[in-house]
Amino acid sequence: MKDNHSGLHGTSQQGSHLDRTLQNRHIQLIAIGGAIGTGLFMGSGKTISLAGPSILFVYLSIGLVLYLFMRLMGELLLSNSRYATFADIAHDLLGPVAGFLTGWTYWFCWVVTAVADLIAIVGYTHFWWPQLPAWIPIILVIGCLYSLNALTVKAFGEIEFWFALIKICAILALIVVGLWMVVSHVPNESGDPAALSNLWSHGGLFPLGFYGFLAGFPIAIFAFMGIELVGTTVAETKNPETMLPKAINSIPMRIMLFYIGALAVIMMVTPWNEVDPGKSPFVTMFALTGLAAAASIVNIVVLSSAASSANSGIYSTSRMLWGLAHRGDAPQAFKVLSRRRVPQNALFLTCVLLLSSIVLISAGESVIQAFTMITAMASTLVMAVWAIITMSYLKFRKTHDDLHRKSVFPAPFGILAAWVVLAFFAAMVCVLAFESDTRIGLIASAVWIIGMGTAAKIRQGRQRTSEAETTLG
Repeated sequence: MKDNHSGLHGTSQQGSHLDRTLQNRHIQLIAIGGAIGTGLFMGSGKTISLAGPSILFVYLSIGLVLYLFMRLMGELLLSNSRYATFADIAHDLLGPVAGFLTGWTYWFCWVVTAVADLIAIVGYTHFWWPQLPAWIPIILVIGCLYSLNALTVKAFGEIEFWFALIKICAILALIVVGLWMVVSHVPNESGDPAALSNLWSHGGLFPLGFYGFLAGFPIAIFAFMGIELVGTTVAETKNPETMLPKAINSIPMRIMLFYIGALAVIMMVTPWNEVDPGKSPFVTMFALTGLAAAASIVNIVVLSSAASSANSGIYSTSRMLWGLAHRGDAPQAFKVLSRRRVPQNALFLTCVLLLSSIVLISAGESVIQAFTMITAMASTLVMAVWAIITMSYLKFRKTHDDLHRKSVFPAPFGILAAWVVLAFFAAMVCVLAFESDTRIGLIASAVWIIGMGTAAKIRQGRQRTSEAETTLG
């Protein structure tokens, strides 16, 4: 990994650095697990009801754009061995204001995402215990994940390895069982047989028109959130030059199999207009097999998926806050590592903030309503971070084109790809503004981004004043 340009500091101080103990199997499974989130398991029912079979094209288009983004990000990360977080990239290439905004926004983004995951977990537990108070599963999950993350980064890697393996096996099982149901013409809940023709025989591939197609994007974008997580593990990875390209290049195949394959099978078994938007279609489909324990087993799987995503959120936020503290953008208390080299103070703060999910569940009319609002907010925040990284790539090509020419993992289409990605994100912000249940999340995200941008500008002005006074003195 090259280290040809500077601008970072504090990320490798003796005795205060993160361990590079994540191995290839951890990175590969974290990358896969990051691309299979709660948005797929919990949110796919809502997206299918909004877009119908065109949801397949929604996931395909998002996947292609995010693959380009990941290639841009991969080239940046491998250009400088000091890049430990996305904030490091933005700070180095776009300046301290961008670094401050990126770091805090990505931190808040994953806090919001983990809240959405906890809301989903409440929905899954209601499958067995409809009257169970929301605070019970939330506190149990937060306590468990805090304890696991407080161990070592290797422990996090092992947890995510097994969580991701469970998700992969569940989706493969769904595809196999679903295809068997189609071939055997097993009847769905309405008594009609499962069939390939269900994809187009209920109003065509775009039954709700172009507007319905667009409406499927907000939650679908949230489903992809975490795809960038493999980038945050670089600072704790052995041989990132080998592992990162492998993980990124496997993204297209994962999207085709885990998203498009799974959703296509679901709509072959149950026509899109019969899918309940308030339930996980994964659980519903396995219930049709007639096996008494099938639905409960799948509910356990999707519950573990939500816990996995929350676990990733806790990991990401603690590392981002640690990086912010090292640059002086966060209180120094978050700079301290435990004896196991884990940023425990940052970890504790994140877990405390996750308790807000109890308030949101209580205030909303339903689990899916609270989930939709939070996912819209998370989608906006993560797109803001993705956009800043994409703009960092454009600056990188302008100021460090020599490193681009030497890159072992150059992004395809380079600058053109970056502009395509930015245009897509801009279009998605417009889509989020269309629907009332996503507009609230968009506005809340905009308030956060404007507020943090203003705080960064004020902080920079004070630093310049202080430096000037020191020079004069």
